[in-house]
Amino acid sequence: MTFRTRLVLATTVAVVVAVLAASLGSFLVARHTLLQAADSSLTTAAQRILAGEEFGSTTATVGQVIDDTGGVVSGGGLPVTGQVRLVAVDLAPSFFTTVTVDGNEMREYVEHLPAGTLINGEPLAVGGALQIATLVDVNTELKKLAALLGAVALVGVLLAVALGWLVARTALVPLNSLTDTVEDLAETTDVSRRLEPGGFDELGRLRRTFNRLLSALESSRRAQSQLVLDASHELRTPLTSLRTNLEVIRRMEELSAEDRSVLVDDVLVQLQELTDIVGDLAELARGDRGPAAREALRLDLLVQDEVAVQNTHGRSKDVRFDLDAEPCWVVASDDGLRRAVGNLLDNARKWSPSGEPVSVECRGGTVVVRDHGPGIAETDLPHIFDRFFRSPEARGLPGSGLGLAIVAQVVKAEGGSVVAENDPVGGARMTMRLPTITGPDRLATAGPDEAADPA
Repeated sequence: MTFRTRLVLATTVAVVVAVLAASLGSFLVARHTLLQAADSSLTTAAQRILAGEEFGSTTATVGQVIDDTGGVVSGGGLPVTGQVRLVAVDLAPSFFTTVTVDGNEMREYVEHLPAGTLINGEPLAVGGALQIATLVDVNTELKKLAALLGAVALVGVLLAVALGWLVARTALVPLNSLTDTVEDLAETTDVSRRLEPGGFDELGRLRRTFNRLLSALESSRRAQSQLVLDASHELRTPLTSLRTNLEVIRRMEELSAEDRSVLVDDVLVQLQELTDIVGDLAELARGDRGPAAREALRLDLLVQDEVAVQNTHGRSKDVRFDLDAEPCWVVASDDGLRRAVGNLLDNARKWSPSGEPVSVECRGGTVVVRDHGPGIAETDLPHIFDRFFRSPEARGLPGSGLGLAIVAQVVKAEGGSVVAENDPVGGARMTMRLPTITGPDRLATAGPDEAADPA
């Protein structure tokens, strides 16, 4: 069922329900009014009879008086039922009812008469009941009204269908226009186009939301294209060098043993550069797919592990890492967070002069890494976490330019932040902040020896 059909049906049903409700209400009100008018006339007639007027000189069409045994004392023509007898002996209250007399529908009023009541000038020896009825063809009138209301309801239904179709057509004009535009965008895949913002109604809100979606898609496509371009640029250098070395390998027999060893070392270094770039790209792609499984982690122990790894790598350069940590817990992906902390430490190791320490602090969900290198140029600070960004001074160092970009991506996914700045006393300082949680009591209160064992 199309949206247009559903809208027509909804409008039709709403109007039909309203018309039927109004018709039923009118029918009930009319019936109540007719009966109330007859009842008022009968009440007035009964009061006049009890006031001493001649029985039969009232507006009642038929009337009679019965005694407490049910026998007719005066008048006649009305049925004496059990309920009427109860009123005659004063065991039931007065009441109105509808009876049929000689095929005519009549409205009847029954009221108790105490002993001594004058009826046509004669007092009743015992108590009884007064029955008076007036001709009121309620059903006939109501049938006419029902027929009229039925015709009105039928016209209302037909009008509802027509109005529903008109409303659907009018309401769907801007929606059809929006659909045509979106389908055209899907055909051309031109995400740079934008829809008219529209007004402040639901369709306008939908248009603006779609424009934000197009903006995000365009931004994502630009980032993807830039990533491909940057990756191509970064891969070109090691691939060119590798190709050159492979061409030299064709004349391997002309090289000395020492040259062969240098050539093989160069090839292995270039292959490692390619491996690093591919690994970093894979890491970025995994981050783009969304956060991995997260768990509660002791951040200080994780940093301690990564510091131990970097101390091993730093021996060849005489660079050591000094850790100052306090127990703190975070919720994050173990692999991603280790990669981020490792990249921060690795970056500091690359820029640290030989023999200079790298200070690492970890407390309250914050990790601060400070080296004693040349620092970061002011013009480079805004781009330090961009993908493939490498300062002119870093061109001669190994790396893909993706390490700090991975740090920023991981930290953002974990709800934290990372900042790069120059330390006032020299060198660069990287500060990573993550939301903390309250860890288990046993580990939170563990001593130094216990704290080293997360189990």
